[in-house]
Order: sequence, then structure tokens, then C-alpha cells
Amino acid sequence: MVFFVFREEAVCFVHVLLNALDFSQKGRLARIVMEGPAVKLVGSLEKQESQFHSLYMKAKNAGLIDGACMACSRQFGVNDEIVKSGLPLLSDMNGHPGILPYIERGFEVLIF
Repeated sequence: MVFFVFREEAVCFVHVLLNALDFSQKGRLARIVMEGPAVKLVGSLEKQESQFHSLYMKAKNAGLIDGACMACSRQFGVNDEIVKSGLPLLSDMNGHPGILPYIERGFEVLIF
């Protein structure tokens, strides 16, 4: 399962993190792609004082977050924060992460 997250809503993203971790812990392949306004969440989630930092770091350290949209990171002015976080900038589809490569690799797609 690949979770494409577009919403800049921390609570929505927490549900994505919880589900991706659950999939992974139960032996299922799971990935998270941050798109659209959701890329703006990275800066706050990287901070230890963030309410959801530990959950975010658990998913990040487990390799569940494939990266963030390069075009959106630039558009929303958070490119430097994404680079600093160490998350890859994804850009295979005109600067955005494409869904088709995930489908071709056998992933089902959920969009949040």
C-alpha cells in the first residue's frame, strides 16, 4: 500500500503514519508519499517538541516515508526543510511523484 498524503492536517497525517506502521508490523509493504500542502508538515514533525514527532520518526526510521514532492516543496517554500530532514525530493512526473510507478510495482494506492 502506498499512502499519498495531500492534506496539511496533522491529525490526518497521524492516521497515515499509524496505518503505514501497522501494515509494516504485520508484514505488509507500505510507503508514504507527501504531496501538495502536506509537504509543509515536515518542518514541524522534525522538531522534538512536536506532539507527533516520535510517531513520525518511527515511520521515517523504518523507511516508510519515500519522500516529498519536489515541485510542491518549492512552491510552498519548504524545500530547504525537506532537504534538511533527509527525505528524498520526488520528481519523476514533471516535478511531482507519479502514482503509476507504484502501481507498476504492485502497490495499491490510498490518497489522503
